[in-house]
Amino acid sequence: MRYYRRGQTLILRGEFRAACTGIPGGLGKVPTILIHHPAENGNVQDPSRVFDRVLHREGLPPDFFGLVSGHPITSLCILQHDFLTLFISAGAPGRDRGSSGPVTMVVHSREGMSDSALLESIMTATAARMEAMQALGRPLSGDPADGVIVASEGEVVHRDAGISTAIGEKIRHAVLFGVREALARVEEKGTRDRPSFFIFSRYQGEHWVEWIPEECPYYPCHFPGQRCEFCYCPFYPCGDESLGEWAKSSSKNGPVWNCSGCTLLHEPVIADYLLAHPEASLTELKRKKSTG
Repeated sequence: MRYYRRGQTLILRGEFRAACTGIPGGLGKVPTILIHHPAENGNVQDPSRVFDRVLHREGLPPDFFGLVSGHPITSLCILQHDFLTLFISAGAPGRDRGSSGPVTMVVHSREGMSDSALLESIMTATAARMEAMQALGRPLSGDPADGVIVASEGEVVHRDAGISTAIGEKIRHAVLFGVREALARVEEKGTRDRPSFFIFSRYQGEHWVEWIPEECPYYPCHFPGQRCEFCYCPFYPCGDESLGEWAKSSSKNGPVWNCSGCTLLHEPVIADYLLAHPEASLTELKRKKSTG
C-alpha cells in the first residue's frame, strides 16, 4: 500500500480486498481508496461525481472506495500499529449538537483478511469509536456522514477480527487513541500544514509516539542535509537484500526487516522524485539513484 496527499484528497493505492460503508460501498477488490475533504463548505451533494473528478485528475482507474472527510486532510491522524495503518478524520458537530460530528476511518492491514474478517473489522472499529466518544462524554448516536473502510492485501492470515482477536485488539486500541486525537484537531485554532503521524512503540513501555520531523532527536541519523519525508518508509518491509536484511526479533515474533543502514529515501534527489511520482517502484528509485 502506498498513500499520498493531493490537495484535500488522501489517496491510497494498492491491490486491496476491502469492505466499505462509504462511496460506492460494498465488498470487493479495488486499486484505490480515497478520503476527500470538499474545500467549499464541507457538504457534498453528489460525492460520487466529486470522486470521479479526483480519479480523472490523477489518471487513476475508475474502481475505488471513498469517504468524505468533515475536516481538512491536513488534520488527519495516521496511526501505525505493527502491520496496521489507520487513517482517522473527524468533523465539527452539527448545529443541533445531536452528534459529535462525523468520523471517517480507513483501516489497512498488510496481512490478508477474509471477507468475514473485513466485515467484522467494521463492527470492531465502530464499537471502538463509540467507546472513545463515551470516554470523552460525547453523544454516542453517530453521524450520517460517518464512514469506515477496511482493506487488506496479501494471503489471508486473519479469518476473524472481533474484539477478542489479536487484530481486533489492535484496531480497537488504535481507534480509541486516534479518535481522541482527531477530535482534538477539530477543536484547534489555526490550521496544520500536514497530517499527524503516530507510531505504536514498545520502547520503554507500550505507548503512542507522534513523529514530528522538526523535533526528531536523532536528526541527522544518516548524513547532514538528508531528507526525512519518508522516515517511515512506504516500502517497508521491502525484502531487498541490497538495502537491508532479515534479523532475529528479540520479541520472539519471528524475523524482522532491519533496514537501519538504508539511505535511499533520504537522498534529496530520490525524495523529490518520490514526492512527484508517489507510485514509483523501488526498482525505479534505485535506477534513478544510479543514473543521478
